[in-house]
Amino acid sequence: MSTAIAVRFDDVAKTYRSAEGTLRALDGVSFDIEEGEFFGLLGPNGAGKTTLISVLAGLVRASRGRVMVHGHDVVADYAAARRRLGIVPQELVFDPFFSVRETLRIQSGYFGVRHNDAWIDELLGELDLTDKADANMRQLSGGMKRRVLVAQALVHRPPVIVLDEPTAGVDVELRQTLWHFIARLNRQGHTVLLTTHYLEEAEALCQRIAMLKLGRLVALDRTSALLSGAAGTMLAFKSDDALPPELAAQARVTGRIVQLRVHDASGVEQALAALREGGVRVEDLEIRRPDLEDVFVHTMSLGLGAQHPAGIAA
Repeated sequence: MSTAIAVRFDDVAKTYRSAEGTLRALDGVSFDIEEGEFFGLLGPNGAGKTTLISVLAGLVRASRGRVMVHGHDVVADYAAARRRLGIVPQELVFDPFFSVRETLRIQSGYFGVRHNDAWIDELLGELDLTDKADANMRQLSGGMKRRVLVAQALVHRPPVIVLDEPTAGVDVELRQTLWHFIARLNRQGHTVLLTTHYLEEAEALCQRIAMLKLGRLVALDRTSALLSGAAGTMLAFKSDDALPPELAAQARVTGRIVQLRVHDASGVEQALAALREGGVRVEDLEIRRPDLEDVFVHTMSLGLGAQHPAGIAA
């Protein structure tokens, strides 16, 4: 039995032209998101993620290709497509003249939803906004404003929820609250499309993942397949010392944390021997399988024509 498609990107391209030249933000991106999926869209800054979501939302017109939401073209049948979408943008956009509850009632009105106070109350409770319901939007902290954006996106009960960097710059409490609520909605049948730079979130939440690089699709597969297809072993440790040149060339260093990809057990032994010979003092040594961050870094290091071992190349 075929699975229904919630969102379809069909050969989507977007080119910007200016006096300075031409920028190809999207270059023939095609993939489907199935109904009920929790789907991750990953890529470095400038990869085209937000442009693709803007095309989906109808904020940007594609130069080529089509985007469909539950079979409705986002250009030819914009109103029907938009009613099926709830989008949480990266930017904190709000009207400073209304309270939280007024903001959500107005958003309900945009979609023609009447008598929505019961659902608004539920949203306020789920997002820990009940005590802020009558507060003016200007009075809220950045994290509280982010919660209101989530509530606005969900106020008309859309079957497709799009989260564009929803936890950027927010505290741990909001992350946990948001993911608990969104995961429940996903279990109830809502389709979720997530972009995030927190790859541990994508690994924990997303059933399938697409990766973009320079506007092209460079990997697309189930999260489990991407992880199982990652070859080698990761050697992770902390150190304040400079690495030997032969290790520094292949290491990923974040502050004191060093991560090295090795092929097998003999590679671990060789790396440890090189560290000892180089006088590198090692703390908190860990040997583990590659995680999604390792897969992502490896995929982004490949050329655009390269085939990811557990995905596809555009």
